[in-house]
Formats: sequence, C-alpha cells, structure tokens
Amino acid sequence: MIVMSLIVILASIGLAIYTNSVTRAKESVLKEDLFRMRDAIDQFYSDKGEYPTSLQDLVSQKYLRSIPVDPFTNSADTWREVPAEPDPANPTAQSGVYDVRSGSELKALDGTNYSDWN
Repeated sequence: MIVMSLIVILASIGLAIYTNSVTRAKESVLKEDLFRMRDAIDQFYSDKGEYPTSLQDLVSQKYLRSIPVDPFTNSADTWREVPAEPDPANPTAQSGVYDVRSGSELKALDGTNYSDWN
C-alpha cells in the first residue's frame, strides 16, 4: 500500500512537470512566431514605405513562407492584426498592419494574457 501511494505521488508530480514544460514550449514558439512576423512587417515597411494591408501580404510578397499557426489556438487565422496610426498627411490612405498579437484568450504561466504579449 505504501509503495502504491508513493508511485501515485511521483506520477502526479511528473504529470505536473510535464504539463508545465509543454506550456513553456508553446510559449517559446509563440514568442518566436511573434518576433518573426513583426520582423517581416518591419522589413516590408522598410522596403515599401508602407505597412502591409494584411498578414497575407507578407506571404504573397515573400517576406514569410506562410503565416505560422498560433500554438494556443492551433490556427493561422486567429492572429489579431493591430492597425497602424493613420497618416495625417494622407488621411485617405489605408493604414495597414503595424503589429500582430495572439488571438488566444488564455493566460501565460507568468499570469499575463497571451494576447497582450509584445
């Protein structure tokens, strides 16, 4: 009986550690995806002088091979595009995508929302 209870305790500790390590891995993938997409947006702006109208423009213009899958929503369609501020010199111009954020409503291990990550 004592041996069985020790096995159950060790298994529950192992499961908790495994779950946290999976979440940390997904968080690392999310940080890398955000970094790569933001870098592509910056490169697009440097080359063209304007922000892309959508994330799909980054793919069609070969700044990204494909839009990555958000590791917490398991979809490439849930990214939240943050629009750029309108140009005061040309208010009729389309503002474009200035930043991108996760579409997940979950909280990170540090207590922040994934959708608020910079």
